[in-house]
Amino acid sequence: MSEELTELQEHAEHAKHDPSLAPISLTMALLAVLLAVVTLLGHRAHTEEVVMQAKSSDQWAYYQAKNIRRHADEIFIDSTSVETTTDAAALAKLREKYSGEASRYKDEQKEIEEKAREMEAEVAHERNRADRFDLAEVFLEIGLVITSITLLSGRRIFWALGIVLGVVGIVVAATGFLVH
Repeated sequence: MSEELTELQEHAEHAKHDPSLAPISLTMALLAVLLAVVTLLGHRAHTEEVVMQAKSSDQWAYYQAKNIRRHADEIFIDSTSVETTTDAAALAKLREKYSGEASRYKDEQKEIEEKAREMEAEVAHERNRADRFDLAEVFLEIGLVITSITLLSGRRIFWALGIVLGVVGIVVAATGFLVH
Protein backbone atom coordinates (compact mmCIF):
# COMPACT_ATOMS: atom_id res chain seq x y z
CA MET A 1 0.00 0.00 0.00
CA SER A 2 2.91 2.41 0.65
CA GLU A 3 4.06 1.98 -2.96
CA GLU A 4 0.63 3.12 -4.11
CA LEU A 5 0.79 6.19 -1.87
CA THR A 6 4.24 7.07 -3.22
CA GLU A 7 2.93 6.66 -6.75
CA LEU A 8 -0.07 8.87 -5.96
CA GLN A 9 2.25 11.54 -4.56
CA GLU A 10 4.34 11.47 -7.74
CA HIS A 11 1.19 11.81 -9.86
CA ALA A 12 0.06 14.73 -7.71
CA GLU A 13 3.39 16.44 -8.41
CA HIS A 14 2.80 16.00 -12.16
CA ALA A 15 -0.72 17.38 -11.75
CA LYS A 16 0.74 20.60 -10.34
CA HIS A 17 2.49 21.18 -13.66
CA ASP A 18 -0.52 20.19 -15.78
CA PRO A 19 -3.88 21.30 -14.27
CA SER A 20 -5.80 19.06 -16.68
CA LEU A 21 -4.43 16.05 -14.78
CA ALA A 22 -5.91 17.20 -11.44
CA PRO A 23 -9.25 15.35 -11.88
CA ILE A 24 -7.36 12.18 -12.74
CA SER A 25 -5.15 12.49 -9.66
CA LEU A 26 -8.21 13.20 -7.53
CA THR A 27 -9.91 10.09 -8.94
CA MET A 28 -6.84 8.04 -8.12
CA ALA A 29 -6.76 9.37 -4.56
CA LEU A 30 -10.44 8.58 -4.13
CA LEU A 31 -9.98 5.07 -5.50
CA ALA A 32 -7.04 4.54 -3.14
CA VAL A 33 -9.12 5.59 -0.13
CA LEU A 34 -12.01 3.36 -1.20
CA LEU A 35 -9.57 0.51 -1.74
CA ALA A 36 -8.20 0.94 1.78
CA VAL A 37 -11.71 0.95 3.29
CA VAL A 38 -12.83 -2.15 1.36
CA THR A 39 -9.59 -3.94 2.24
CA LEU A 40 -10.22 -3.23 5.92
CA LEU A 41 -13.80 -4.48 5.64
CA GLY A 42 -12.54 -7.65 3.96
CA HIS A 43 -9.98 -8.27 6.69
CA ARG A 44 -12.58 -7.78 9.38
CA ALA A 45 -15.01 -10.13 7.65
CA HIS A 46 -12.30 -12.79 7.37
CA THR A 47 -11.44 -12.35 11.05
CA GLU A 48 -15.10 -12.72 12.01
CA GLU A 49 -15.30 -15.83 9.83
CA VAL A 50 -12.36 -17.40 11.67
CA VAL A 51 -13.81 -16.51 15.08
CA MET A 52 -17.21 -17.95 14.16
CA GLN A 53 -15.55 -21.10 12.78
CA ALA A 54 -13.75 -21.60 16.10
CA LYS A 55 -17.02 -21.16 18.00
CA SER A 56 -18.76 -23.59 15.68
CA SER A 57 -15.99 -26.15 16.20
CA ASP A 58 -16.28 -25.69 19.96
CA GLN A 59 -20.01 -26.27 19.75
CA TRP A 60 -19.51 -29.50 17.78
CA ALA A 61 -16.92 -30.64 20.35
CA TYR A 62 -19.48 -30.01 23.08
CA TYR A 63 -22.01 -32.04 21.09
CA GLN A 64 -19.51 -34.88 20.79
CA ALA A 65 -18.76 -34.77 24.54
CA LYS A 66 -22.46 -35.16 25.29
CA ASN A 67 -22.62 -38.02 22.79
CA ILE A 68 -19.71 -39.81 24.51
CA ARG A 69 -21.33 -39.37 27.92
CA ARG A 70 -24.65 -40.70 26.63
CA HIS A 71 -22.92 -43.65 25.01
CA ALA A 72 -21.05 -44.46 28.25
CA ASP A 73 -24.33 -44.37 30.19
CA GLU A 74 -25.98 -46.65 27.64
CA ILE A 75 -23.08 -49.12 27.91
CA PHE A 76 -23.49 -49.10 31.68
CA ILE A 77 -27.23 -49.72 31.35
CA ASP A 78 -26.61 -52.59 28.93
CA SER A 79 -23.96 -54.13 31.17
CA THR A 80 -26.27 -54.04 34.20
CA SER A 81 -28.89 -56.02 32.30
CA VAL A 82 -26.59 -59.04 32.12
CA GLU A 83 -25.03 -58.60 35.56
CA THR A 84 -26.18 -60.71 38.49
CA THR A 85 -26.59 -59.05 41.84
CA THR A 86 -27.86 -59.68 45.32
CA ASP A 87 -29.51 -56.26 45.53
CA ALA A 88 -31.87 -56.04 42.55
CA ALA A 89 -33.51 -52.86 43.87
CA ALA A 90 -30.20 -50.96 44.02
CA LEU A 91 -29.30 -52.16 40.53
CA ALA A 92 -32.69 -51.07 39.20
CA LYS A 93 -32.20 -47.68 40.84
CA LEU A 94 -28.78 -47.31 39.16
CA ARG A 95 -30.23 -48.36 35.81
CA GLU A 96 -32.98 -45.76 36.18
CA LYS A 97 -30.46 -43.04 37.12
CA TYR A 98 -28.19 -43.70 34.15
CA SER A 99 -31.13 -44.16 31.81
CA GLY A 100 -32.39 -40.72 32.83
CA GLU A 101 -28.94 -39.22 32.27
CA ALA A 102 -28.66 -40.84 28.84
CA SER A 103 -32.08 -39.49 27.92
CA ARG A 104 -31.15 -36.01 29.18
CA TYR A 105 -27.91 -36.05 27.16
CA LYS A 106 -29.86 -37.06 24.06
CA ASP A 107 -32.27 -34.14 24.53
CA GLU A 108 -29.39 -31.71 25.18
CA GLN A 109 -27.62 -32.91 22.03
CA LYS A 110 -30.54 -31.77 19.89
CA GLU A 111 -30.24 -28.20 21.21
CA ILE A 112 -26.45 -28.24 20.90
CA GLU A 113 -26.63 -29.55 17.33
CA GLU A 114 -29.14 -26.85 16.39
CA LYS A 115 -26.87 -24.14 17.80
CA ALA A 116 -23.82 -25.63 16.01
CA ARG A 117 -25.68 -25.60 12.70
CA GLU A 118 -26.70 -21.97 13.27
CA MET A 119 -23.05 -21.12 13.89
CA GLU A 120 -22.05 -22.92 10.69
CA ALA A 121 -24.57 -20.78 8.83
CA GLU A 122 -23.00 -17.65 10.35
CA VAL A 123 -19.57 -18.84 9.20
CA ALA A 124 -20.91 -19.25 5.65
CA HIS A 125 -22.49 -15.79 5.85
CA GLU A 126 -19.21 -14.17 6.90
CA ARG A 127 -17.32 -16.09 4.22
CA ASN A 128 -19.73 -14.75 1.59
CA ARG A 129 -19.30 -11.21 2.89
CA ALA A 130 -15.52 -11.54 2.90
CA ASP A 131 -15.60 -12.90 -0.66
CA ARG A 132 -17.62 -9.88 -1.80
CA PHE A 133 -15.19 -7.47 -0.17
CA ASP A 134 -12.25 -9.33 -1.74
CA LEU A 135 -13.85 -9.10 -5.18
CA ALA A 136 -14.58 -5.40 -4.65
CA GLU A 137 -10.95 -4.92 -3.68
CA VAL A 138 -9.87 -6.47 -6.98
CA PHE A 139 -12.09 -4.12 -9.01
CA LEU A 140 -10.92 -1.06 -7.08
CA GLU A 141 -7.28 -2.06 -7.43
CA ILE A 142 -7.61 -2.61 -11.17
CA GLY A 143 -9.55 0.66 -11.47
CA LEU A 144 -6.75 2.50 -9.68
CA VAL A 145 -4.06 0.99 -11.88
CA ILE A 146 -5.96 1.65 -15.11
CA THR A 147 -6.64 5.23 -14.04
CA SER A 148 -2.93 5.73 -13.46
CA ILE A 149 -2.28 4.63 -17.05
CA THR A 150 -4.05 7.85 -18.06
CA LEU A 151 -1.19 9.85 -16.59
CA LEU A 152 1.35 7.83 -18.56
CA SER A 153 -0.49 7.66 -21.85
CA GLY A 154 -2.49 10.88 -21.80
CA ARG A 155 -5.52 8.98 -23.12
CA ARG A 156 -8.70 9.77 -21.20
CA ILE A 157 -10.32 6.44 -22.10
CA PHE A 158 -8.24 4.85 -19.33
CA TRP A 159 -9.59 7.37 -16.84
CA ALA A 160 -13.17 6.54 -17.83
CA LEU A 161 -12.46 2.80 -17.66
CA GLY A 162 -10.85 3.24 -14.23
CA ILE A 163 -13.92 5.10 -12.99
CA VAL A 164 -16.23 2.37 -14.31
CA LEU A 165 -14.18 -0.33 -12.59
CA GLY A 166 -14.16 1.74 -9.39
CA VAL A 167 -17.95 2.04 -9.50
CA VAL A 168 -18.23 -1.72 -10.05
CA GLY A 169 -15.96 -2.22 -7.03
CA ILE A 170 -18.14 0.07 -4.90
CA VAL A 171 -21.31 -1.76 -5.95
CA VAL A 172 -19.76 -5.15 -5.20
CA ALA A 173 -18.58 -3.88 -1.79
CA ALA A 174 -22.09 -2.60 -1.05
CA THR A 175 -23.49 -6.06 -1.77
CA GLY A 176 -21.21 -7.33 1.00
CA PHE A 177 -23.55 -5.62 3.45
CA LEU A 178 -26.62 -7.15 1.80
CA VAL A 179 -25.47 -10.79 1.78
CA HIS A 180 -27.66 -13.13 3.79
